Amino acid sequence: MTARETWTVDRLHHALPHSASRQQLLADVHMTPVAELPAVLDRWAAAAETLQAAAGRIAAARAQQTGPVGETVIDHTADVLRDAGHGGDRESGRGAA
Repeated sequence: MTARETWTVDRLHHALPHSASRQQLLADVHMTPVAELPAVLDRWAAAAETLQAAAGRIAAARAQQTGPVGETVIDHTADVLRDAGHGGDRESGRGAA
């Protein structure tokens, strides 16, 4: 998806790679006042688009990983979400807005 108008909450949910980010999306949608939802959803759409744009690079990096089995892999999804405005710095139980 490249056009933000094509995103739905369901599509955003499926575009996020980790259950924690999917749960946070749903919590944000449910806990954010209706008037603030467009801004919250725009931030989630930006995060999903960033992750989709990086999908090829992520797959290539994973394919080139070498090292012992069980080697720690650093997941940068949290960095992408933080940069898109979804950090853990807001009050618990409040939407991202």
